Amino acid sequence: MELLETQDPEKKRLIESSDRHKRAMEKEVDDLTKTTDRMLMNALIIGGSLALTYLLISSIARRKKKKKKKLALAASASSENPTAPEAQEEEEDDEPSVFNKIGNRILQQATMMLLDIAKDKLMEYLESRKKADDHS
Repeated sequence: MELLETQDPEKKRLIESSDRHKRAMEKEVDDLTKTTDRMLMNALIIGGSLALTYLLISSIARRKKKKKKKLALAASASSENPTAPEAQEEEEDDEPSVFNKIGNRILQQATMMLLDIAKDKLMEYLESRKKADDHS
């Protein structure tokens, strides 16, 4: 059967053309797959860094709210009983310890690094979109 197909020049030209189009389509699908993978990876990195930043900030904010509530409770307790142990504990907690300061500084630096990475990835994504729009 193959011998008959190669003898007819029109069939041979059509088969070669079909193979060429098939290779071109496979190349486009591969390029599209790579682009999609890269975009998904960037989206996951950006989303993860934003989620981590949100969790860190919300945990810090929660601690401050709890501290304010404890101070209010301690103030009401100290007016009833000035030697209440809760009031004395809150006075000690007002000044952050060295470990707390170091932890806060590390937390701030990690947040800044994650935001910087997210910014870079977002800029890369926007540049790739701009290039894709220019090529279209």
